[in-house]
This record gives sequence, structure tokens and C-alpha cells, in this order.
Amino acid sequence: MDTASAQQLFFQHLKGKVSPHISIVDEVAELLDISNDSAYRRIRAEKPISFEEIRKLCMHFKVSLDQFLNLQNDAFIFNGRLGNQADFGFDQWLNEVLRQYTYISSFEKKHIYFLLKDLPFNIHFQIPELAAFKFFVWMRCYLGFRGETGVKFSFDYPGFKEHFNIGSQIVRIYNSIPTTEIWNTEGINTTIRQIEYYHEAGGIISTEQALILFEQLERLVTHIEKEAELGCKFQIDEATGANAAEYRLFNNELILGDNTLLAELGDVQVTFINHSFMHFMGTRDKLFNEAMFTNLNNLMQKSTLISTRDERERKRFFNCLRDEIHRRKQKIT
Repeated sequence: MDTASAQQLFFQHLKGKVSPHISIVDEVAELLDISNDSAYRRIRAEKPISFEEIRKLCMHFKVSLDQFLNLQNDAFIFNGRLGNQADFGFDQWLNEVLRQYTYISSFEKKHIYFLLKDLPFNIHFQIPELAAFKFFVWMRCYLGFRGETGVKFSFDYPGFKEHFNIGSQIVRIYNSIPTTEIWNTEGINTTIRQIEYYHEAGGIISTEQALILFEQLERLVTHIEKEAELGCKFQIDEATGANAAEYRLFNNELILGDNTLLAELGDVQVTFINHSFMHFMGTRDKLFNEAMFTNLNNLMQKSTLISTRDERERKRFFNCLRDEIHRRKQKIT
């Protein structure tokens, strides 16, 4: 490959990193502080780009140059946030989730594959009581927030309305993206254990609040069952629309997932791996994503599709979730 061809392919690679409605020319011109005409000449390889320009472009678009040049070094480049960054609190985390889903949604051709060990974290956001509880747990345990000694949980803590507003936007965008989820009945237990823990740990949540949370969790499970039956996603307590996004749900009885998400964005794939409980890091590495997609397909072949068909298995699966909620609910009454 000659230098000009490599330069053109490099810019084609960068173009795949931005949303379809964003001009790569404007992005390059602004980043390199050059005119649009100069940006065009670089994109068409009429003018060579310098090492400094390559460095700026790679840093901005989060591109691994050795990956682009197909240098085989058994390394995969991931991008993301670390859990201990002082300038990255809960508000920033919520807005980052919203930004990522908005980006995925901007593609005409898109699909999300979710291999789960818990319920999908964002589906709690459509029920205020569950959203408030999840926000409280995450802020308290995983993002450095510490309430004053003796502070109890509240369904309307300071800042909740702002958090719930962002969460509602996340749910609506997630519901607009065709999705395949691979679950296991164990996935309900994380939320259940969190309710039990804060009920038992000095009464941070009251018995009345715990019962409300169990009731709302059951309501959420019943809603997901309806989505699985219809094969599409829609907001709780709202009618499904004609253009509702496809929803496929698999039950895998042998494997507990790890909350890995693979997104198809046009002809590109991106894998997001969960780390530090709440955070994700992503890669566009072609070989890694191909291997991940193959793995997900193998898991789906060893799982039971319980959306749109196999009513008996679907009812058995969701009844199992409800039975577990009832059993744990009875322990606190």
C-alpha cells in the first residue's frame, strides 16, 4: 500500500468513528486549526499529514495506529473511564451513558447484543422508585459518595429529579435501538440482595420502602415479559408503537453473563466491557469484535429464545423471577 492510499484509508477509518450526521471535514479542520479546503486536501491525500497531525487525530478519535496498520502485537486497545477519577462523579456517569446510547442510536443500521449477569441497568430508570434506589446504591458504594452518618434512603433525595430526567432519556433512546439480550434467572438477584442489604444494614431503607421496591421490581419484570411476548421494546405503561424496536430475549441456563455489550454501528462493531462494577471500556478492534460476535452467536445457539415464541418457556422463566421476588419479600414481612 502506498502512502497516499494509506492516508485515504486512515481518514475513512476516522469517518467511521463519528456519528453519520457529523462532517468529518469540519471535525478535522477544527482539530488541526486549518481551513476546510486544507482538510479536504489531507482527506483526499493531496497533501501529506504530519506526525503531529496524526498524533492529534489519533488522540481525538481514540484510534490505535498500530491497530489501523494491522501490526500484530497481541494487544487490544480499549477506551473508557477509570472509577477513581475525581472529576467523574455520578452526574457525569449518567450523561456519559446518555451520550453513548445517543451515539449508537444515530446510526441507521444498529443493534445491541447484551450478555447479562444482572438486569440491564438502564431499565430500572423508567420506574421512579427503582431509579431512586439504584442511583442511591451506585452513588453510595461505587462512585465515592458518602452520606452523613445516619442518613436514610429517600425516594426523593436532593438531585433525584435531575437524575431521573436523564435516566428517562436513556430509557427512551435504549428502547429505540433493536436489542438482543442473553439472560439467566440469577440476574434478578443483584437488585434483590441490594434491597435486603440496605434494609438489614441499620435500617437505611425501611420495611415499607423495601416492600415498595419489591413491588416495583415485580412490575418491571412483568413489563419485560410483555416486551418479550410482543418482541419489541416500549416504555412501561405505554402502548407499543408501529415502529417499536425489535427485542429478542434468550435464556441461558448454564452461563451467567458478565454485562458485556456489543453494538453494531453500520458496518462497524464496538464491544463494551464492564469494569469496576459501573464503568465500561470499549474497543473497535476488528479481530476482537469478530471473536466476541462469534462467542455471542454460540451462546445464543445454546440458549432458549423466549421472545415472540415458546410461550411455555417464557412463562416458566418469568414466573421463576416473580417467585424469587415473592420469596425474598416474605422474609422481611
